[in-house]
Amino acid sequence: MGKKRTRDAEAQDNDPTVDKMDQDSDSDDDDMDIVNVDFELFNYDRDIDFHGVKTLLRQLFDADAQLFDLSGLSDLIIEQNTIGSTCKVDDKANDAYAILTVLNVGEHRSKKPIAQLIEYLGDRAQAAGSGLAESVPELLASDKAVVGLVLGERLINMPAEVIPPMWSMMIDEIEDAVEDKEPYEFTHYLVVSRAYYEVASSLDERKQKKAREESRLLYFHPEDEEMRKHAAAAGSYAFTKEAESVADSKRAFQEMGVKSQGFMMLIEAAKFDGAVKAIAEYVGSAA
Repeated sequence: MGKKRTRDAEAQDNDPTVDKMDQDSDSDDDDMDIVNVDFELFNYDRDIDFHGVKTLLRQLFDADAQLFDLSGLSDLIIEQNTIGSTCKVDDKANDAYAILTVLNVGEHRSKKPIAQLIEYLGDRAQAAGSGLAESVPELLASDKAVVGLVLGERLINMPAEVIPPMWSMMIDEIEDAVEDKEPYEFTHYLVVSRAYYEVASSLDERKQKKAREESRLLYFHPEDEEMRKHAAAAGSYAFTKEAESVADSKRAFQEMGVKSQGFMMLIEAAKFDGAVKAIAEYVGSAA
């Protein structure tokens, strides 16, 4: 990783040390075309990032995206521009290929997007079980716990190697914010993500039930499998609007035998740094 990005947005724009992750490949094979792509991390920019952030949030919440004020949530994320990152290619003015941020649930609980998420995640935690049902609703409603809601998503087929620097950068930014007496001293982190089951293709309905019973949970974000080892509780849940989803992309998933699920992990603050270091090692060893 490069040097830590400045928390001042204007200074960052002129800072040549902004984090850059290079995917460089060398090959002597004349038959192969090599494309070198530079992924860069940027602070959120209200003049550029609204539509890109909203699009990735819609992907993150899948069939249930319609339940939320995604415009308001996108604005909250962008306004908090010194915490979290966008990952882009070529230029800051482009749409984000990946996003990551953390929002203080208590600080924003009176705002519509967070109030919606508190109700939704509490309900889905009940459906997920696995320890989430006992802890998440209580923590989200508590005035004593300080819950950081972690939202991150990326385009499908983005290389996993770009993700650990985003997590490490966010930890650094949280530490700086706490030093500046800003409200980011969390007791818990609730990470919202996505997963899926492999099921029989919808083209062969007779095998669907048996395949669902035999399949295991898989992850759209491979690092989630490692991060959940550090979680106090974790589990998947069905989307409430799944039956109403008729988008072509959903139909294609079903036809290929992929059943999307919501997925969340509750991580105690004391274990969060270790979880981030673990996923960096995991992604590095899998590369």
